[in-house]
Formats: sequence, C-alpha cells, structure tokens
Amino acid sequence: MSAPAPQPPVLPVTFRPTRTRAVLLISGAAMFVAMTAMSLLLDGLSGGERGSFILMAALFLGVLVLLSRPKVVADDAGVTVVNLTARRRLAWAEILRVNLRPGDPWVFLDLSDGTSLPALGIQPGIGRAQAIRDAKALRALAETRGTHTDSPGTAHDNG
Repeated sequence: MSAPAPQPPVLPVTFRPTRTRAVLLISGAAMFVAMTAMSLLLDGLSGGERGSFILMAALFLGVLVLLSRPKVVADDAGVTVVNLTARRRLAWAEILRVNLRPGDPWVFLDLSDGTSLPALGIQPGIGRAQAIRDAKALRALAETRGTHTDSPGTAHDNG
C-alpha cells in the first residue's frame, strides 16, 4: 500500500533552505563585525590597512550573502528558480519532473526541453527533513499544474 500523494501547498509559496541561510547570514555578520572591530582595535595599522581589513570583511560577507540567495518561488503562473547568480522563470508546463534522489545536493527539475535545472533553493544539507517536504510539495504542484509524465522506476526523493 503506497502513501497518499501530498496535497499541494497554497500558492504563492517560497521554498528556501532556512537553516543554511540563517547560518550563512549570521556567520557573515559576525565575521564582518569581528574583522571591523579588529581593524579598529589593532594599534599600529595605517588607514589603508584598516580599510583593507574592512574591505575584506565586506567581501566575505558579500560571498556569504550570495550563497544564501537560492530559493524557489511557486505561484499560479509557474516557478521562479533563483540560484547563486541566475534567475529562471518556468511555466508549469515546462516542468516534467521534480527529483531529489539520495545523495543529490539539491533538487533537480527535468524540463520539457530535455534539460535538467538545479534548484538550489531546496537542498538537504542541514535541513534534510524540510528539503524532502519541500521537494514533495513542489512535485505535487508540478503534477497538478503541469504536464506531468513519469517513467517506471524513477526515484524521486530520499525520504
């Protein structure tokens, strides 16, 4: 006996790795404050050296903010996948399958053009249970709103 298919969530809905995002943003802010304070408290540094400490802290913070950017936003018209540096808008009909297999670092969307799009906004990293729930919810949305086709034996998630 198989489990009933999950009910799709109410739209619009945003999926993102909240724990990972919190760790990245808090770490980045703490590192920025610590490096800035260190540059101001160290005696014997020139203005340029202090500035380079602060600039390096801002650069580290910027990288961590960039790493915290991924999300997947689903609405009535389709899905917007926001990865590190790219954003892609997809109509529901373009999404054939939502995959999160054991060992996958994030969800992959199989698209109607024959390609696969990584969706970094759903990743099992430090929030495995949430990622599995989010992948199932996105799959349920794609199946009810798109042109879902499934092939026998396809693994979809690790939970």
